[in-house]
Amino acid sequence: MRVDKEVLNVLSACQCEGNNLILTGQLDRNLYTRTNKVIEAAGGKWNRKAKAHVFDMNASDRIEQIILTGDVVVPKDDFEFFPTPPDVVERLIELADIQNGMRVLEPSAGRGALAVAAQKSAIGVKVDMVELMPENNTYLINLQIPDAKIGEPFDFLKIEPMPSFDRVVMNPPFGRQADIKHVSHALKFLKPGGLLVSVMASSVTFRSNKLTSDFRQLIEERGGHIEELPEGAFKSSGTMVNTIIAVIPA
Repeated sequence: MRVDKEVLNVLSACQCEGNNLILTGQLDRNLYTRTNKVIEAAGGKWNRKAKAHVFDMNASDRIEQIILTGDVVVPKDDFEFFPTPPDVVERLIELADIQNGMRVLEPSAGRGALAVAAQKSAIGVKVDMVELMPENNTYLINLQIPDAKIGEPFDFLKIEPMPSFDRVVMNPPFGRQADIKHVSHALKFLKPGGLLVSVMASSVTFRSNKLTSDFRQLIEERGGHIEELPEGAFKSSGTMVNTIIAVIPA
């Protein structure tokens, strides 16, 4: 069941308390009816006593999944590792415009698809990778990419930023708006004149909370832009999360 953006925006502004979902603001009858239909399809049942729609699981988790996918049917592994598909890698690297001798960072590197492509895109490119999952971290070490750095498994958000990279290319985690947090942190690693190119959940284009609004303003102020990816761009990786590419100068 596909969910239109107007309903997704309503869901993104709702309050979640445990298993309870509370709609906020005044909704006209048509919009409420459409929203209620989605909530019921997702398993939420109106409870007059609670004055909320009640789920049999954490309401925030359920709604977050719907916002990310734009669909009530949610993939089982929506918050696991999803490698960047080759055609998305190609577009990211194209937008990054990596030049000879540049230093490139791939945070949350997964299995290094972007780092490998970045190094191949120009002469003398040096790549640094950060990866939290031990299995993927070991995989990156075993790749033995020339002129590449990869340390022990580590949470990228806990790394003290130093503005020493010409480019950042990334496919961050999306759940609970982690993509905005990762991209905002990654921008601090860019040199003056640098550029960040990242896959993100398409919800950054329509969510109305402060975190998202501030992020869109940041992109605009820096002269960046957002490019939509086709629906199902990550289907080959096992998820139907709707995605975009954000291009943000330092």
